[in-house]
Amino acid sequence: MIKPTPGRTPRQETSPAEQTRAALVLAALKLFGRQGFDGTSTREIAAEAKANIGSIAYHFGSKEGLRAAAADHIVETIQAIAGQAIGPASAPSTPEAARAQLVAALERMVGFIVASPEAGEIVQFVLRELSHPTAALDRIYAGVFEPTHRRLCQVWEQATGEPAESEATKLTVFTLIGQVIYFRIGREAVLRRMGWREIGAAEAAKVVSVATNNLEAMLGARKAAARKEGKR
Repeated sequence: MIKPTPGRTPRQETSPAEQTRAALVLAALKLFGRQGFDGTSTREIAAEAKANIGSIAYHFGSKEGLRAAAADHIVETIQAIAGQAIGPASAPSTPEAARAQLVAALERMVGFIVASPEAGEIVQFVLRELSHPTAALDRIYAGVFEPTHRRLCQVWEQATGEPAESEATKLTVFTLIGQVIYFRIGREAVLRRMGWREIGAAEAAKVVSVATNNLEAMLGARKAAARKEGKR
């Protein structure tokens, strides 16, 4: 049964300055995502974080520096989740193990992206960056999008034998990720159409079931095609 992926566990002891810095990053992530960078004032961020407005300049230098810190927080959060779900690029794998790894990665993606409350603010922030790219998007792309997609392509190659950097593999992996992302960006439509009040662990498990069925059908089709090709 799928469980929402918990956020990162904070260190047991943090200084007041570190707590303030973390609160400002989370406040910026939330408000920039909801209102946009230009539509959010530093005063609003400080109020949301329950911090002195001067602490923004102290910790980040500027509002722009705070945006970069919010992007770095997204990178760190997703890198941790992706690392657990996909594993290092050097990890040896049989086709069977790679297929299991893809299923586990898909389940982990649903647990975080669909069911985790923190993911909502991350996705909102990223969607704004995708609509109006800034240096923050460069950080997120280099730290999360490109390496995670590349690693999934490598696992796909291990599972199917199809070249990791082929156009077909890249598009296939985007398709796998996209079906999960929709349940976050189209959340309100999904709730209304499904008659759900929320997307919690039980609902996420149903999404996982359908998504993994789709994945297994794709893998099965590749396996059957390879078997057929081998008989020629």
